[in-house]
Amino acid sequence: MNIRGPFYFITKKTGKAIWDYRMISDGDKVIVAVSGGKDSLCLLKIMQERLKFVPIDYELIACHVDMGFPWVNADMLADYFEKEGLSYIIARPPEDWTGDIENLDCFWCSWNRRKAVFDLAGDIGANKIAFAHHMDDIIETMLLNLFFQGEIGTMMPYQDMFDGELAIIRPLAYVEEKELTRLATILNLPVIASECPRGDVSKRNLVKGIVADLKKHNRNVKKNIFRSLAKIRQEYLPEKAPR
Repeated sequence: MNIRGPFYFITKKTGKAIWDYRMISDGDKVIVAVSGGKDSLCLLKIMQERLKFVPIDYELIACHVDMGFPWVNADMLADYFEKEGLSYIIARPPEDWTGDIENLDCFWCSWNRRKAVFDLAGDIGANKIAFAHHMDDIIETMLLNLFFQGEIGTMMPYQDMFDGELAIIRPLAYVEEKELTRLATILNLPVIASECPRGDVSKRNLVKGIVADLKKHNRNVKKNIFRSLAKIRQEYLPEKAPR
């Protein structure tokens, strides 16, 4: 790898997030959820390369949940995993999945794919699951909750689950989506383009457009939104008087 190129700088950001949130410890067994998109393939490559130089040792397992979507070639992903010398598992969808893509519910799809990964973690004794959500995902989720739910909250870079038996980690929390798009091209990763019929109609795309417009006026708007999540000035927030 070119240590002076984009891979180095993105790996450095990833390492900082891992350190800041204490995401990975020596002896961890980490599942990397791989959809086949650019983000998850970049994360997998970064995690794989980090094993060569970090002072701790952890086990890495790539996991793809094969929902049978016609635009996703699970065999191609399996071939890539084998070529890279990675341990991997191709998980299957829930039994009640009918394959009806046109009427697919986004929440159902996401929830069941995540459930399949959680079940796998329990089966193989993994204690960490790495998802490839990046800075854009985190700030967009915060704005979605703000605009449409009337609350402030987002994806956490590190989140304990099931009384600490399992943790979700998001090592790309400091990385912007555009950086991953460029890196995937440079590394010539076998990115699978999603053809989901619901991919372009979500509220998330609406929020993405709002952030893009704001960035025209302030190039640091994404970083500022992200940083604001850790800079809550409680004394300047409204609070009802006690009764």
